[in-house]
Amino acid sequence: MSHPLRSVAVFCGSRTGHGTAHVAAARALGTGLARQGLRLVYGGGGVGLMGEVAKAALAAGGEVHGVIPGFLLHAERPPPSGMTTLEVVPSMHARKTRMFELSDAFVALSGGLGTIDELVEILTWRQLGLHDKPVLALDIEGWAQPFMALVEAMIRQGFVSESGRRLFQLAGTVEQALALLRAAPLPDSAAPAARL
Repeated sequence: MSHPLRSVAVFCGSRTGHGTAHVAAARALGTGLARQGLRLVYGGGGVGLMGEVAKAALAAGGEVHGVIPGFLLHAERPPPSGMTTLEVVPSMHARKTRMFELSDAFVALSGGLGTIDELVEILTWRQLGLHDKPVLALDIEGWAQPFMALVEAMIRQGFVSESGRRLFQLAGTVEQALALLRAAPLPDSAAPAARL
């Protein structure tokens, strides 16, 4: 038995990056999640792509749940109003754990080291059998290509099994990512009480 996804975590940058493509993708993703009735779970900030995806989801009438460590409240400046829920947690690990608990699927949008850290950790937990929730990487302007090359290098050199390719899906556009989410029901057994 399965049921549709209800809540999607988006990992993305606290900067906007160069050019306009990453910002446009963040806005389109926030809008698309809201229109599909999916709650956005994200890092709670009001800056960079984090702020763009949250503002777009809220503007489209979506539910937004932010999770932010207390020490980042000043730097990442949560949106002053309109967020459905803002949860302040004590640490970065607590943020990732709470986002995991709240989400049925994960999308890595463009970002920096923090975004890669979040993506790798959620993939590691999946590899270890702690969950089987869908994980997508959005490849806006080739952002995910170096990561894909690293995964392939680790497979070639024997550090990751061939099955590592199946831990996540690559989406070239926001539209493709939203379609993959629509096609990904969550098995009832896919969210065990993981010991993270």
